[in-house]
Amino acid sequence: MKKFEISTDSNCDLYADEIKDLGLYVGHLNYTITKGKEINEYLDDFHSYNEYVDFYQTLRNGAVAKTSILSLQAHIDLFTQMAEDGVKVALHIAQSDGLSPTIDNANKAIEIVKETYPDIDYRAIECKTTTIGEGLLVKLACKLRDEGKERDEVLDIIQTEKMHMQHFVLVDDLMYLKRGGRISGPNAVLGTLFSIKPIIEFNQLGKLEIVRKEKGLKKAMKFIVDQMDNYTKNKYFDIAIVHTDNEPLANELADMLEAKCGVRPQIRIMGPIIGAHVGPNAVAYGFLSNEDRPL
Repeated sequence: MKKFEISTDSNCDLYADEIKDLGLYVGHLNYTITKGKEINEYLDDFHSYNEYVDFYQTLRNGAVAKTSILSLQAHIDLFTQMAEDGVKVALHIAQSDGLSPTIDNANKAIEIVKETYPDIDYRAIECKTTTIGEGLLVKLACKLRDEGKERDEVLDIIQTEKMHMQHFVLVDDLMYLKRGGRISGPNAVLGTLFSIKPIIEFNQLGKLEIVRKEKGLKKAMKFIVDQMDNYTKNKYFDIAIVHTDNEPLANELADMLEAKCGVRPQIRIMGPIIGAHVGPNAVAYGFLSNEDRPL
């Protein structure tokens, strides 16, 4: 019998069947798609691989996706559902506070829900990451829970391990970073013209930053793979690749990483929330190390 339950937000990019198998409670974010003058709102709650592919094809066809954080009300609804299901003790893992104030909404919602259900004991933490990094930490928390550890012990482990989560993101189209305010318009145009590939990492504040720009895909791929030489595997080591509808490049990256570290990374497709900000054809990988991530 589980001693506590785990909840998170859909930025963790776990698939629907994984969420079910892990017994997770998930708050699903919303996003909008603008095509010309038509704007439609959708829920980040895909149930088939084709839904992910269709999303990125929609972006390739010129549509613009915009996202928002998981609202206070959405958190209230999530925690109320858990309380109504009889969940007394829970750990909620939110995406990085360096990207959005989601954790603030989670903490406010817990206090609001406690007014109706005073016997609940829910704790919320942010994980200084998102997408596969968040997903790896959520899966680790579930593994530790299923091994019988107490909620606060798991919380402490995740608080430590989130600083050991390393990430390297390779973006294909600089215009998506321009739209998100990461680079200027002129830099985006020049970078696209000269095949500049920006490499992005999470810093210790949980913020994304461009740390290097390589000319050409091969040089960029070699650079991100070579970064593994700076780290060692820890006892919770896990490694995953995520892509935005670019399986061939993801498999090429997997081959390179397997040759480097002796472990074949799992390959996943990114959900629409973070995918809207990096655009189609991007690849990234994340893993747990003994070392803290860079400042």
